[in-house]
Amino acid sequence: MKMLNIVIMGLSAIFIAITPGMAATTLEKATFAGGCFWCMEHPFDEIPGVVSVTSGYTGGQKKNPTYEEVSAGETGHAEAVQVVYDPSKVSYEKLLNVFWHNIDPTTRDRQFCDSGHQYRSAIFYHNAEQRRLALQSKELLEKNKPFKGPVVTEIVQAAEFYPAEDYHQHYYKKNPIRYKYYRSRCGRDERLRDLWGSAAGH
Repeated sequence: MKMLNIVIMGLSAIFIAITPGMAATTLEKATFAGGCFWCMEHPFDEIPGVVSVTSGYTGGQKKNPTYEEVSAGETGHAEAVQVVYDPSKVSYEKLLNVFWHNIDPTTRDRQFCDSGHQYRSAIFYHNAEQRRLALQSKELLEKNKPFKGPVVTEIVQAAEFYPAEDYHQHYYKKNPIRYKYYRSRCGRDERLRDLWGSAAGH
């Protein structure tokens, strides 16, 4: 029988999966904001070593905000995704790379057709090592970026994360036609290709 222990340390939960005859596996969390969370779930879901991706709200002032409050810009939260991953199978650096190639880091308080502080791009680090790696990745991007605009994506300490309403979770699977229509209408893929070329979305 598989047992699961959860140890809460600060703002992050460390999940230790213990299976008889196997070594303990420690899972870690990463949190990213890149505009509409529907569009940020999909790329992380496909990465080997990612255990779960949850859409939600973070970085604001109100407890237990609703989608209506966040989307109206009333709470200070950003739409975000929280990724639980196995660091023995996928590195935080890999997650950062996927994050950058799925956002427009040149726009402040906007991502594609969605505007407002709730649609800002941000990396919410959970510990000092994540902060170091996030800052390092931003510096490297500034040096090697394939576009002209400055990188304005925020790098800030993780705050409490509130999962979004059930109908938002894995929306791209539940409502594929509506999801594709929204993504196309928003010009997301076209803009990503303009920014990143063949690396867009990867």
